[in-house]
Amino acid sequence: MTLQYKSLRYLYTGFMLIAFSTGCDKAVEIDPPASKIVSEEAFAGNSSATSVMTGLYSGMVKDAGFVSGINSISMLEGMAADEIKNYLPAVLGSSLAEFYTNTYNVGSGYFWNEFYQRLYTCNVTIEGVTASKGLSEPIRQQLLGEAKFVRALIYFYAVNTYGDVPLALTSDYRINNTLSRAPKEQVYAQIVADLKDAQSMMGEAYFAGISPGSAQRARPNKLAATALLARVYLYLKDWSNAEAQATAVISNAAYQLEQDLNKAFTTTTKEAIWYMLTVDPINYATNDAQAFIPSTNPPGVTPNTPGALSESLVNSFEQGDSRREKWVGTYLANNGTTYYYPFKYQKNPSGTPEALMVLRLSEQYLIRAEARAQQDNITGPGSAQEDVDAIRAKALLTGTTATGKDAMLAAIAQERKIELFSEWGHRWFDLVRTGKVDEVMSVLTPQKGGVWDPNHKILPIPFSETQLNHNIKQNPGYSN
Repeated sequence: MTLQYKSLRYLYTGFMLIAFSTGCDKAVEIDPPASKIVSEEAFAGNSSATSVMTGLYSGMVKDAGFVSGINSISMLEGMAADEIKNYLPAVLGSSLAEFYTNTYNVGSGYFWNEFYQRLYTCNVTIEGVTASKGLSEPIRQQLLGEAKFVRALIYFYAVNTYGDVPLALTSDYRINNTLSRAPKEQVYAQIVADLKDAQSMMGEAYFAGISPGSAQRARPNKLAATALLARVYLYLKDWSNAEAQATAVISNAAYQLEQDLNKAFTTTTKEAIWYMLTVDPINYATNDAQAFIPSTNPPGVTPNTPGALSESLVNSFEQGDSRREKWVGTYLANNGTTYYYPFKYQKNPSGTPEALMVLRLSEQYLIRAEARAQQDNITGPGSAQEDVDAIRAKALLTGTTATGKDAMLAAIAQERKIELFSEWGHRWFDLVRTGKVDEVMSVLTPQKGGVWDPNHKILPIPFSETQLNHNIKQNPGYSN
C-alpha cells in the first residue's frame, strides 16, 4: 500500500465514523465525488471541523494500534528492550515474538501503515481548516494547532522507529506516491516547526468540543506542544532549549507532580499534560490495562495478555520505592509461578476514571534534569539534582547521592527506567538515543532467543513500500 492509502475511502470512512460517534449532521450529509476529496462540507463549520480531530483521537485509541494495547509502541518496544518478557508462542503473536527477539520481518508493516493513515488525516485537516470560510478564528487556530501537534507527535515516533521517513505534508497522493525518504534532520526540523506553530496557535485552555475551559485534558493545548518540544530538543541534544521548554511546563501552576501514585493516570490528576479518553472500554478503562493485567492462567496462553514484566526491571526498583508497590501488580498462576505486570492503569469503567496518558509532568522533570546535567549544572538550587529529587520524593525515596556528571546522568537514566516503564517505548528509545543499546542488547537479545544486530535499532521499511515506490530504499541490514 503506497502513501495514498486509498485516501477517498479512508477519509470518507473516517468522517462517517465521526458523524455516528458525535451526532454531527453535516458529516453524515457528505457525498464525496469520485475524483477529489471533499473537505468543504467537513470543514464548513466549527462543530463539523472539530469532529474531524475528535474522530482522529477516538480512532487512535479505539483501534488499539500504536498508541495502546497489544500492538502498541508501549507493548512492542517494551518487549524489544528489557522491560517485558514475552510468554506468547510465536504462532499466536508473530509481531510480539519478532520484537522480543529483535528479529524483524520486512514483510510486516508494524506501525508504518497507521502512521501514514493518521498523518494523512492531519494533512487533510490542515488544508481543510486553512481553506474554510465558515470557521471562527479561535476554532481555526485551535484546530490547526492540534493537527500540527499530532503530526509532530506521529513523525516523532516514525523517525525514531524507522529512521529516515517520507515527509508527507500534503493530502495530494500524486506527490505522496513518489516521495523519497527524508533525512532524520529534515524530519526533526519539521517536527520542531510544527510544534512551534502549535504553541503559537493554541492557548493554555483545554477545549471540549468547540468550547475552551474544559476540566478534562483530552485535547492538546499550548503546554502539550511545549512538553513534546522539550522531549524533541532532548533527543536533538539541544540541552538549553530542552531545559527552557520543560521549565515553561513545570513552572505553570496548572501542573503538579502527583503524590498519590494511584491517581497518576486518572482524568483528574494535575500531573496530566495531555491524555486520550478511552472509547467503549469493555473490561478495563484502557487498552493498556487490558493488555498488561493478566486475564489468563498463566499469562501468555492467549494474545490478550502476552507478557509480563522482566525480572531485571522488577529487580531494578530500590527498596522502599512506592512505585514498586503501586505500579507493579503480582499474579500467582496455577503453575506456581509469580508474574509481575504493569499496574499503572488499574480500574474498570466503574472505578476512578482513567485515561491513556500521553504526556505527564514527571517526564518534564526528567527532561530538565538531563538537560541541566549535560550543561554541567549538577547539584544545588536549580540543578539536575533538584529535579531528580522531586521525582524521588513522590516515590518516597531519599535524595540522589550522585554528585558528578556521569553519576548524575546514570541516576537520571535509572529514574527514567523506573518512572516511565511500559509507557510509550521510553526505555527503548532512551537506550538508542544515549548510545547504550548495543551494550545492553548484545547481552540481552541472546537471552531472549535472538541474535543482536546493531542495524536493528530501527525497523525495516515494509516490503510493499519499497516495491511500489522505488524512491523508498530499505534500511541497512534488511534485505528485500
